[in-house]
Amino acid sequence: MKKTLITSLTVIVILSLTVVLAAASGGFSDKAYRVNDRADLLSESEEAALLSKADSTAVSLNFDIAIFTTESLGDYYYAGDYADDLFDYNDFGYGESRDGILLLISMEERDVYISTSGYGLTAFTEDGIDYILDQITPSLSKGDYSTAFFTFVELCEDFVTQARTDKPYTRSTLPREPLSPMALVVCAIIGLVIALIAVGSMKARLHSVRSQAAAESYVRENSLNITDSRELFLYRKVSRVAKASDSSSRGGGTHTSSSGRTHGGGGGKF
Repeated sequence: MKKTLITSLTVIVILSLTVVLAAASGGFSDKAYRVNDRADLLSESEEAALLSKADSTAVSLNFDIAIFTTESLGDYYYAGDYADDLFDYNDFGYGESRDGILLLISMEERDVYISTSGYGLTAFTEDGIDYILDQITPSLSKGDYSTAFFTFVELCEDFVTQARTDKPYTRSTLPREPLSPMALVVCAIIGLVIALIAVGSMKARLHSVRSQAAAESYVRENSLNITDSRELFLYRKVSRVAKASDSSSRGGGTHTSSSGRTHGGGGGKF
């Protein structure tokens, strides 16, 4: 009787653990490895820490997050096509809609590209992708890849949470870093100095002018005599300036990958 009870308890524990693990990983592909540092930009410890961060964040969100680095794009001419195919053919994404995001870094031409899929198209707007690129590009340019990648994962968590609990970030609602007290003091001092210089310069030009007690002192008698007034439309001039185009792409629109799936995203150089 005791053996039967122990065996039953053991089976229950094993089944419970199986259910928990299945719930934690369900919806994700078993072969999806979220950090692939083929360009060897990270140390072993940095890669392990980043993988742990990406795994835990993806599972908690039910939203896949992947990072790929490579020496070159190989046979691909466009980083976006490569990023989309990496996402699709490595089975990234959560659930049937393949919800997720992938960051690609190619060192040969200094390409950075973000590919989104499924719910990623909703959570990461064009403005949002531009914002993320602006946040990680300075670190990439300095060679601080670990900081850039951790920042990317943290921003992904913030963006997905924001989209699900409220609305996706747009240009007017994107998070802004508050100015430090020292920065505010410096700005105030600079503004005061500029104002003093401008006022002092204008005052220095008034050599022949003296203040008068009454405004009538400034008016010459019979100097202005208006006998008739009309408003006439003469012409209209419209100036059009072409919007400047950036040679490096940024966030914009959706497209279809070689596998036939719909992706969003954007990228540029670093």
